[in-house]
Amino acid sequence: MRSIRPSSTDRQGRGRRTRRASSSLAAVALASALALTATACGGDDQADGNPSASAAAAGSGDGKVRIPDDLRQKLKEHGIDVDKWKNGAWKDWNRKDWLREANDFINPIIKGLWDPNRMRHAGDPDKGVDDNDISGDQGVTDPTPAPVRARQVAAPYHVNAATSGKVFFDSPEGHMVCSGTVVEDPAHPGKSNLVWTAGHCVHAGRSGGWYRNLAFVPSYNNAAKSVDQLQNAARSDIAPYGVWWADAAQTSQQWIDQGGETGGNGAPYDFAVIHVTPEQGSGGKSLEETVGGALPVDFDAPAVPKVRTMTASGYPAAPPYDGQLLYRCEDRPGRLSIDRSAPTMYRIGCSMTGGASGGGWVETGADGKPKLVSNTSIGPVTAGWLAGPRLGDVAKGVYQSVSEKFAGR
Repeated sequence: MRSIRPSSTDRQGRGRRTRRASSSLAAVALASALALTATACGGDDQADGNPSASAAAAGSGDGKVRIPDDLRQKLKEHGIDVDKWKNGAWKDWNRKDWLREANDFINPIIKGLWDPNRMRHAGDPDKGVDDNDISGDQGVTDPTPAPVRARQVAAPYHVNAATSGKVFFDSPEGHMVCSGTVVEDPAHPGKSNLVWTAGHCVHAGRSGGWYRNLAFVPSYNNAAKSVDQLQNAARSDIAPYGVWWADAAQTSQQWIDQGGETGGNGAPYDFAVIHVTPEQGSGGKSLEETVGGALPVDFDAPAVPKVRTMTASGYPAAPPYDGQLLYRCEDRPGRLSIDRSAPTMYRIGCSMTGGASGGGWVETGADGKPKLVSNTSIGPVTAGWLAGPRLGDVAKGVYQSVSEKFAGR
């Protein structure tokens, strides 16, 4: 495996160290694309959802769920009863029943679950760190960057940030939110259904398993309405380009083995790719065609000294933000090392808080075109800066595996 960062010398005089990425990958996890029906659900911290008595698969007209035999067998192997799941069994987070292995991701579509109220009240998965979490390899950790105040993106987001959106999911703590970015799919040029986000937005890491009801909403709150204006907003106002459910998700095996709810454990490998499908149908259009674009991903971005600026985008939800508006920070990156054996991360000054996790970091390359080079992973409890993983061989493997899984479809 090639070195994904130049060798460097730490302050303890340990000499030059080559940082190598492990080749272990989490195999792509294919979700069951069932279409279940749910009534509106509340925005409380218990992540409640009250499905209706009738459930219909896409395209069926008799009110019955149509499940292919192979999919039914897969659900049976995991001990999942579809009827019980749609009636609330997904809210059982018993550790022995919480699927966590790389190929265990199952995410049945529950139509109407992510209604406006539930989306507005989704919380942020905290990934704050303190000084003790980042004191490892100071030789490749640059001084803490000066805070940069995030700027609100001008509406409409579909015009000024077409590839950005929100990632919603349920965890044992309730319904949660992250940010995500539409990225190109090499297997389907111009017709991508891939979204890039953080690993901790799809999987709990070493202490848990895959999150549930994972969905992406491009151009969330496209008109940048205030919280008050959104109180009685229709779903079409909050999700004008639809709700897209994950039918596959993959993160790094390193995140599954090492990742934690807080602190820096697993952060250098805190990335994920999800493949999505529309909840209500999209007239045959892909996500990329629907939003009007997708970003290429750069797995060999220049070393930090050669990068002038990076721009991070996201929907910060922790105070002083409310999670309803899209923001950006632009800064010259520095380096942050948490683990001597893991790749050094990028770090920029930024005031964005939790909820911005998973949002894309973009650099303009020598060709003048923007490319995704990282995603928001961690930041201090007090805000002020953000850090994201440098995307190398492991990230490329995650990305290619999801793409190849759907190459013939």
